[in-house]
Amino acid sequence: MSNTMLPNTDSDSPWKELIEIFFPEFIRFFLPIADPEIDWDRGYEFLDKELQQISADAEVGRRYADKLVKVWTKAGKETWVLVHIEVQGARESGFAKRMYIYRYRIFDRFAVAIASVAILADDNPNWRPEAFETELWGSSDRSQFVSVKLLDYQDQFEQLLQDKNPFAIAVAAHLKAIQTKQDRQLRKQWKLELLKLLYERGMDRDRIIGLFKFIDWLLSLPEGLELEFRNELSAYEQERRMPYITSIERIGRQEGRKEGELTLVLRQLARRCGTLSPNLLTQIQALSIEQIENLADVLLDFSGIQDLENWLSQQ
Repeated sequence: MSNTMLPNTDSDSPWKELIEIFFPEFIRFFLPIADPEIDWDRGYEFLDKELQQISADAEVGRRYADKLVKVWTKAGKETWVLVHIEVQGARESGFAKRMYIYRYRIFDRFAVAIASVAILADDNPNWRPEAFETELWGSSDRSQFVSVKLLDYQDQFEQLLQDKNPFAIAVAAHLKAIQTKQDRQLRKQWKLELLKLLYERGMDRDRIIGLFKFIDWLLSLPEGLELEFRNELSAYEQERRMPYITSIERIGRQEGRKEGELTLVLRQLARRCGTLSPNLLTQIQALSIEQIENLADVLLDFSGIQDLENWLSQQ
């Protein structure tokens, strides 16, 4: 287990996974004004490929936990909204401009109303981007987005612990990750307390596992304290006769297995296809363990990059 006290901003996958698992709850927690307007019965659709194309065309630099989600409103059969989400982990001078570029490129492509939401997960209380403006000789543009500063929830910490929305626990874990940067023992205690809270609320297995993976990533511990944490959590689980710890341990074993399979597949692909582009690497790393195992079988017939790209397009 890593000794890093705060997650690297490049490691956006846990935020993305949490948003995908709990998207309606994300809206209800961070953008409650939208919840009664959305027709949840019609479902929603994540437009990851579309956002990837837009961000690549925009040349806006490093991407974070961006999610583009299509939802339908209750105002007519054909009315729908794109919700553009940004989770920003560190201060960035060009952030507001990047939000503006994404927004106008999304509108240019889809010509629909857009709700842009920025979740500011940094530890600088004074950095609060919320709009991008340009002006010249009486002509101007202004693009404003919803800006949520996670540090602002510090005064509401007890309410977060009482709130049953999964993102309340996610924000509480984020705040404790910041507060315990220099106190690993206290971090271990809070990691255990937050997991206990999930158990006591009687959440179903998939929800607990989804939140566990997020908290485990956010409140990372050095190896010794991580072992203590696992032992204490196991004792608590056995005392309460809760079956989740077995599932959690399986997650760890499966992730280790996936890492090993992925390493082997990447070596074989390098021999067959040469150097892989960052885009291809990202697509391969996002595959499930079953897909990676299937790739290991079929790549023996590959003759070049085109074969790999064709296979990925079918996944």
